[in-house]
Amino acid sequence: MWYHKPVINEELLQSLPNLKIVASSGVGIDHLDLKLLSSYGVKLSNTPFIVSTDTADMGMALMLASSRRLVEGYQMAVSPNTEYFPADWLGDELSGATLGIVGMGTIGYKVAERAKAFEMKILYHNQNQRNKEEESAVGAIYCKKIDALLQQSDFVLLSVNLTPQTHKLIGKRELELMKPTATLINISRGLVVDQDALVEALQTKVIKAAALDVTYPEPLPRDHPLLKLKNVIITPHIGSATRKTRRLMMENMIESIQAGLTGLPIPNEVL
Repeated sequence: MWYHKPVINEELLQSLPNLKIVASSGVGIDHLDLKLLSSYGVKLSNTPFIVSTDTADMGMALMLASSRRLVEGYQMAVSPNTEYFPADWLGDELSGATLGIVGMGTIGYKVAERAKAFEMKILYHNQNQRNKEEESAVGAIYCKKIDALLQQSDFVLLSVNLTPQTHKLIGKRELELMKPTATLINISRGLVVDQDALVEALQTKVIKAAALDVTYPEPLPRDHPLLKLKNVIITPHIGSATRKTRRLMMENMIESIQAGLTGLPIPNEVL
């Protein structure tokens, strides 16, 4: 499966009685019905570790682009109407700011490693607390309640799997807990955020800005209000989109398929 295609539904499974394995690209499996696959005796694999470095890089890139207003700056620099660069056109510092990471899995932890180099204060909220050695290595402080993280962070970065528990995890209430100077960065799945609530929060300055590599749907309708806001950066779900990583993803999928067809243990099997 690449970009969630082909759609794995009962009709397809019935038409492929000898199917042994589905190899899905990327880490997310929210587009798959695991119970349905299991009922047909079909195994599933993904490529969770290959994508983590590039996706963490993307999180930092979005944070920097938003804080320093790179998209707006580029548009000003190349506009035929620009006659001078205003001296009061300012962005925000990343160094020394507080980053709140929601979801401290492999990707979230790699973001923390990068943020440490920017001398950021790092808070994180996760289903399970990391061990003390891991926390100490990046200087991260655990927030058992997400509310505490939202209230203190200058940047809130979402790096969680989409599950029933994380569906619209960030809604109107959570956005109102954030600082009016805060920026929301989403590198997980669009449905982790209530998009209507986000639009309202950005329009009414409940929060300062958002930088999104994911939305719902993808792409957004061309008249969607998020596309018209200057305090939003949207990229086309390219967290893992580098030549090297995409090739490694495909190689991982082939390894899993070969193992599944020969009855060997499947690398990165989703259980």
